[in-house]
Amino acid sequence: MQYIPNILFLVALILGVGYFTRNIRKVIRNIKLGQEVDSSDHKGQRWNNVVRIALGQSKMVVRPIAGFLHFIVYVGFIIINIEVLEIIIDGLFGTHRIFSSMGSLYGFLIGSFEILAVLVFVSVIVFWIRRNVQRLKRFMSPEMKGWPKNDGNFILYFEMVLMTLFLVMNATDVPFQDMNSGNVVSKHIAGWFNGTSEGTLHMIERIAWWLHFLGILIFLNYLYFSKHLHIILAFPNVYHGSVKPKGQFKNLESVTNEVKLMMDPNADPFAAPPEGAETPAKFGASDVMDLSRVQLLNAYTCTECGRCTSECPANQTGKKLSPRKIMMDTRDRLQEVSANIDKNGSFEPDGKQLLDDYITREELWACTTCNACVQACPVSIDPLSIIMDMRQYLVMEQSAAPSELNVTMTNIENNAAPWPFNQMDRANWINES
Repeated sequence: MQYIPNILFLVALILGVGYFTRNIRKVIRNIKLGQEVDSSDHKGQRWNNVVRIALGQSKMVVRPIAGFLHFIVYVGFIIINIEVLEIIIDGLFGTHRIFSSMGSLYGFLIGSFEILAVLVFVSVIVFWIRRNVQRLKRFMSPEMKGWPKNDGNFILYFEMVLMTLFLVMNATDVPFQDMNSGNVVSKHIAGWFNGTSEGTLHMIERIAWWLHFLGILIFLNYLYFSKHLHIILAFPNVYHGSVKPKGQFKNLESVTNEVKLMMDPNADPFAAPPEGAETPAKFGASDVMDLSRVQLLNAYTCTECGRCTSECPANQTGKKLSPRKIMMDTRDRLQEVSANIDKNGSFEPDGKQLLDDYITREELWACTTCNACVQACPVSIDPLSIIMDMRQYLVMEQSAAPSELNVTMTNIENNAAPWPFNQMDRANWINES
């Protein structure tokens, strides 16, 4: 009978970690539906970005208040969960605060955890107020209605409950309080339980301990269904992010080779393509499988913070485009494809695609390609690359560019310039008095 709690703990741990592993493997599978990308270049710069942007939160603090609060929650969450290691050992082997033998170092660590728990709790309350009372504009956009809004609140409630359980667990742990080392916050909470019998305190401590442990497992598995998957994916996403200048767009190799051929005076325009030359199956992207793996990783990493949309000049002038929605739509379509694969074993055409069914043409053509969204993202997400790939599909596969763009391209073809002037007349303005 004495081993039943340990067995139950082991079962809960296996189920929780197993389900999480299953879902993470599904995320990896879904990302691999995209086109392979070579990210082996500039390794030094990529690792520097991981340390500076993902670990150091350098782009978060551009907005000082939100950045500082997020840094507290980020650091607090990571450091406090070091304590999970002790919980796992205690749960598996039936020990109690196995690391307390470390003496004053243990007291320092737990004391730091308790202070951080309070700071995290306060920060989370401020975040909740910003979302639900102050109602910041970037959290009130149409794409944030329903589940996205609830998801943002659920995670805040999770944090508050976990921090409360941690402090109550410490406050009602009589041997820990008797140590009088590290209980810098919990000793004040312990006063609330004056007059409570030791047996009742032990029961409360055990309940808080179990709920804290189970809450961590629930939180871990909630990540797959939440925007907070970025807690894990931000690091690989930043590593694989573009290291090219933001104004530099990628070119299709097949198109580049064709242009070079056209400009070569010695080339035979009627010659057959070189042996082994691969003709692109498709120009641009109309669905998630046409996007790159990095772009799909971007979609899963999106924090839905809305910094990209709040910086977007097209959005600010009332146009339909929201870079955040581009990423959310991409993730939603990818999840729909994932469910299709789970059901059928492989993807069965469902009559839908990312273009038109999720992202409208109006959104795509509203983009000014200014890169403000890319610059603003705190985890190196690139909504613009998806927009440009989908535009490329519209132009090169469907000839469905807006009339203004068609006129410009016709002028370039006929006049070697975007303006409707004959090449002989283009310099006439110089002679105007």
